[in-house]
Amino acid sequence: MSAARFAALGMVARWKPVHRGHAAVLRGLVAAAPRVVLGIGSSNRYDARNPFTADETRAMVRLVIGDPPGVSIHDVPDLGDGPRWRALLAEMFGPLDAFVTDNPYVASLMRERYVVLRPVDFVAPEERVAIDGTRVRVAMARGGDWRPLVPPAVAEYILASGLDARFRREFGLETLAADAPA
Repeated sequence: MSAARFAALGMVARWKPVHRGHAAVLRGLVAAAPRVVLGIGSSNRYDARNPFTADETRAMVRLVIGDPPGVSIHDVPDLGDGPRWRALLAEMFGPLDAFVTDNPYVASLMRERYVVLRPVDFVAPEERVAIDGTRVRVAMARGGDWRPLVPPAVAEYILASGLDARFRREFGLETLAADAPA
């Protein structure tokens, strides 16, 4: 984990759902800077890769980090136009010491405006978890035990809200088909 402290950090991810890897990064960002600007990526999409609404996703993020002062969460739509998206983000996020992403395309866009760092830079080695959203969604689509892949509070929220059942009903087959070997 980086020992450096920052005044302001920004990160956009889809967070669908917030999993244990995301949770470690979110906690690391909040610990590293008094101002953290988070974006819910593809907030205007509702599909197999984005099966939770922006409000549901925001609730999951808040379950992990609470509501600390200096942390803001914004809906960041997918515009299908990288340069326009970069300009929107720069306006929405304002000045930052660094933008955090593991997405090579997003990094290439944001380097023009910000110093780009990787999420792993904010997570101590013993807290790193190799999980991605696709793995969680596939386990959920299979009706498998996806709960250990997300923070307990997020699992409780998904179950209590029936979001796992809704996901399986609306996107389960599509998710499994996309995961099937070619």
